[in-house]
Amino acid sequence: MEKKTYIVGGALIALLILVVVFVAYSPSKVQLTAADSGSTVELKSGQVVSITLEANPTTGYTWEVVEPLDEQVMRQVGEIEFKRESDAIGAGGVQIIRFECVNAGQTALKLAYHRPWETDVEPLKTFFIQVVAR
Repeated sequence: MEKKTYIVGGALIALLILVVVFVAYSPSKVQLTAADSGSTVELKSGQVVSITLEANPTTGYTWEVVEPLDEQVMRQVGEIEFKRESDAIGAGGVQIIRFECVNAGQTALKLAYHRPWETDVEPLKTFFIQVVAR
């Protein structure tokens, strides 16, 4: 009987260690690119989604949220960041936009790459994901 208690106790300790390691190393940040457009993304409360998309703001084009985001589920974190691919004048690069999952629920996230002042023109590119937050 004593040997079974040690085996069960050891198995429970091993399971507890696995859970702690899983929680400690589960990604708190999800990285997405244009290749992820059209997908469904599952998130947990507190996770941050970082979307990196090619852009060149010197042309007047920029990425922007174009449909109202359900801020009970997700909220934008900070401003859109631009990283140049070189120091050349007019160089393109990527824009990075971040969102944090704040509550359980579902929402759609749609971004458009457009010139904000051109209201009757279709965007050059779009990015869309369906978010399921748990």
